Amino acid sequence: MTTSPLPLSPRAAVVTVYVAAMCMNGLDSTIVNPALFTIAEDFGRPVSAANAVETAFLVALALALPVAGWLGDRLGTKRVFLGALAVFTAASALCGLAQNLPTLITARAVQGLAGGLLTPVGMTLLFRTFAPHERGKLSKALIVPTALMPALGPPLGGLLTEHASWHWLFFVNVPVGAAALLIGALGLREHVEGGTGRFDRTGFWLATPALGLLTYALGYGPSHGWTRPAVATAAVLGTVLLVAAVVHLRRTEEPLLRLRLFADRDYGTASVLAVLTAAGLMGVLFVFPLLYQAALGASALDAGLSVFPEALGLMLASQVVDRLLPRLGPRRLAVPALLLATAVFALLAVDGVADHAWAVRALMFLVGLVLGTAVLTVQLAGFDSIAPPDMGQAMGLFQILRTLGGAAGIAVCAAVIGGGGHGGAADPGPFRAAVWGTAGLVAVAAAVALRLPAAARPPGPPFEDESPHGPSFDDEAAEGRVDDDEPSGAR
Repeated sequence: MTTSPLPLSPRAAVVTVYVAAMCMNGLDSTIVNPALFTIAEDFGRPVSAANAVETAFLVALALALPVAGWLGDRLGTKRVFLGALAVFTAASALCGLAQNLPTLITARAVQGLAGGLLTPVGMTLLFRTFAPHERGKLSKALIVPTALMPALGPPLGGLLTEHASWHWLFFVNVPVGAAALLIGALGLREHVEGGTGRFDRTGFWLATPALGLLTYALGYGPSHGWTRPAVATAAVLGTVLLVAAVVHLRRTEEPLLRLRLFADRDYGTASVLAVLTAAGLMGVLFVFPLLYQAALGASALDAGLSVFPEALGLMLASQVVDRLLPRLGPRRLAVPALLLATAVFALLAVDGVADHAWAVRALMFLVGLVLGTAVLTVQLAGFDSIAPPDMGQAMGLFQILRTLGGAAGIAVCAAVIGGGGHGGAADPGPFRAAVWGTAGLVAVAAAVALRLPAAARPPGPPFEDESPHGPSFDDEAAEGRVDDDEPSGAR
């Protein structure tokens, strides 16, 4: 029997390291926003220049997504994940030590590149470690970094900036990253999918800049105007490259991204739902604080805090999915949840609702609960039929779609606000119209979710070439046991 130098089993180590790394990544996606004014003042630069700190992170993150699956399969998920975590941690330290804006932007871009690898490769580690019938328990691990950390980012960023220094926004990652690296190095097992095919250079040079350009356009278009030369050029060129990439990836024998995975009914349905739900959720989280300010004249801080109960609802959603998914199955859990989410989104847009603070908090909690239940159900069910050799590719594609969906949702809401604003900044009408639009996206998702399987996958090995999985994570972690055999494909 193999032994571990840690008091954690390999399964517990995977969950621990994943949650720590994703908490860092999720927090960094929002924690810098409140400090941009202070950063600009410290460096004697305009706020528009400081905005590049966030843009560099988001664009670099998008650039890394297309190669995440290939790198994990070829070099090993443990090696790539821990390498990305080490780079992310080191880049965080460099961000905190930055003495000028170009250095900060460069270090932030390196953070983004590493962060783009962390999420899909980390999810691959999780889903290769746990069989489909065990993944309901993972909802508790998935929801903390994806829901709570981004919601905590703005208030924590403001607190650290006001009472310490903006440099600590980045230094907080260093001890967490160092501890996660140590646990991962000692506790994770390597899995190399291998393969003899060449790297798809054409796919790389088409898909990577396409995602970067589209992310830039979607991020800057709403605030700077779609007709601005840089934004318009990025949008057009990114779209052209994306179309060319899809044509190439469908024709080549060994593509960088295996688009054939979308032919799988469960995964294809989950991928469409990932786009729609990400667009709806990110759209409403973007536009509702603006509506709240327009309707009540609330401060930006009050508006930001008004959406925080959504994160609490998401935390509860992980418990709901763990208990109900095995009993009801994906379709019977996701469809009602999405219909309820549609109703909650619509209520947020009703005239007068935003005037009542506690009504807003209750509805935002419900947004997190019902939409979070649907999102987690879709994510778990969509990968039930994905074979282990395809898991890395499937995770990379899923994350790309979810990222683009969220950016598109924000861009659409911003376009609705800009196109319908005839009553001035304080007119809540255009903001309500944008919220109605997000409700429409979630309603479409409810219809698409009818294609999900009715029943959850029964316990047992899901694929013929996969070794039987051991006991559940909870039991194994509690007893400190380690599997007797290395997983298939271990090196």
